[in-house]
Amino acid sequence: MHQQTPAQGRGPGTPAVDVQDFLNQHRFSPFQWGIFALCFLIVLLDGFDTAAIGFIAPSLLKEWGLSKAALAPVLSAALFGLAAGGLTAGPCADRFGRKTVLVVAVALFGAACTWSAFSDSLTELTILRFVTGLGLGAAMPNAVTLMSEYCPDGRRATLTNAMFCGFPLGAALGGFLAAWMIPQWGWRSVLLLGGLVPLVLAVVMLMRLPESVRWLVARKVPAARIRAALQRISPSAREVQAFTMAEKAAGAGAAVKRTGLRVILSRPFIVGTVMIWLAYFMGLVIFYSLINWMPILFKEAGLDARTATLAASLFPLGGVGAVFLGVLMDRFNPNRVIALCFSLSAVSIYAIGLSAGNVALLMTVVFVAGTLMNTAQSSLPALAASFYPTQGRATGVAWMMGVGRFGGVAGSFLVAELARRQVGFQGIFAVVAVAGVFATLALLVKHWAHPDRPQQGSQEGEPAGRHSASLGH
Repeated sequence: MHQQTPAQGRGPGTPAVDVQDFLNQHRFSPFQWGIFALCFLIVLLDGFDTAAIGFIAPSLLKEWGLSKAALAPVLSAALFGLAAGGLTAGPCADRFGRKTVLVVAVALFGAACTWSAFSDSLTELTILRFVTGLGLGAAMPNAVTLMSEYCPDGRRATLTNAMFCGFPLGAALGGFLAAWMIPQWGWRSVLLLGGLVPLVLAVVMLMRLPESVRWLVARKVPAARIRAALQRISPSAREVQAFTMAEKAAGAGAAVKRTGLRVILSRPFIVGTVMIWLAYFMGLVIFYSLINWMPILFKEAGLDARTATLAASLFPLGGVGAVFLGVLMDRFNPNRVIALCFSLSAVSIYAIGLSAGNVALLMTVVFVAGTLMNTAQSSLPALAASFYPTQGRATGVAWMMGVGRFGGVAGSFLVAELARRQVGFQGIFAVVAVAGVFATLALLVKHWAHPDRPQQGSQEGEPAGRHSASLGH
């Protein structure tokens, strides 16, 4: 445990408790599981609403008489919003707090998705999907950041990955529900469900979700507010009069007086930052190429509409493997672990293109490919959260996701362009698989530039910077 230091504004020799040491020394409490549950639901709904447009796409083509090329803007509109939301919300969360941004973001995407259910033109739906994306892009990285900042060091990747599994599960749930709801109530019912539930969740979050204790210490708020949160983890916090926090990330000492982009683009972090962006970008090229277009591609390959939708739903469902990968990341070098997973996903995605003639084999390969690819992609937020210090963590995670969203845009247009050029079923999946190779190489470069494990709070190294909060008001 770190050597305790006197708190600012307190008498000499009065010990201050390091908040990360406190989290490491106490069991994961029901209070923290409650934070996990709320963040899991945020990410679940994020996945549901992000993928919903792909599952209702065949219905839009039929009802509005659209061509596949005409559908590309509405498929990618939310992705532009996701990018803008992520790039904006990260710095806002580092300045104003994780909870404030999360509540506003969830309310925004809930309201916009509800409104989009009543769209009567492609233009209106496209605009509303962009607004929905703004909220989605702001919500997910801050849920990841908040969850990681309440985790003990030795379980951070495992718990953060488990929480992030909500995204592929939400996307898969969207597919299963769409296959059931659309024949009965039409495509609008899927968007209506995806909008009303987040509005209810935003109210619950406003009342129950706490602010990050690490952020509170970094902002030097009165110790009473920090103690109020920590005593819900352990009653022993009631006796603590001051709190401090050390940052151990490489270069954190130089970054202590910086925030946001000035941290993640600083010299100690720049190579890792760019490589994380590239890996996330390529992962989303794969995800959105397949989640948006697989139902249509499978239908054109001879499957009926219902079977095509169900087969496509198996791809995001495989993301639950991120829990297992999180355990490996907590024990071994996470860069190598995720790189290996991306390389295997490239092979399996290529195999999808070879399986069109056999429905059972196709579904199996889609599930395996989804497990590998979504496991790798779902692990990148945990990698980013552990790579950056508190002052830049929300920005680091959000900008990785925000920049990466342009990969989703590229993926949506990629398949449309390949189809326009009359590239066959097998060729499309071969091209998409190449993105997995680039993601693998990016992570290996990050490992070369930053061979040490990401910062693990109090378990590694000497403190590079320290923040403290005292009893003063």
